[in-house]
Amino acid sequence: MRCKTLTAAAVVLVMLTAGCSTFEKVVYRPDINQGNYLTSTDVAKVHKGMTQQQVAYTLGTPMMQDPFGTKTWFYVFRQQPGHEKVTQQTLTLTFDSAGVLTDIQNKTALTPQ
Repeated sequence: MRCKTLTAAAVVLVMLTAGCSTFEKVVYRPDINQGNYLTSTDVAKVHKGMTQQQVAYTLGTPMMQDPFGTKTWFYVFRQQPGHEKVTQQTLTLTFDSAGVLTDIQNKTALTPQ
């Protein structure tokens, strides 16, 4: 009888601690990649003076465009590896009124979680 009680208590203890952070790494979490994946060679192909059509051909369509009409394109790539911190890369391209690329900003930012 005592053996059954200890076994039951052990099973209950294991079930209650399954959600604790010590077992967090045991649970599989897939890598989550979102947005425009751009390599450094892709970004190096873009230079000032290119038209919007040339940029779209080189990099693909942007993730976001500025809704206020400033002709700014945002290429955002967010990566969340299974049990690691989130990383985000943002490439911001600004065009003038004629649709010619005037500014390139490439930012890599870590967002704490």
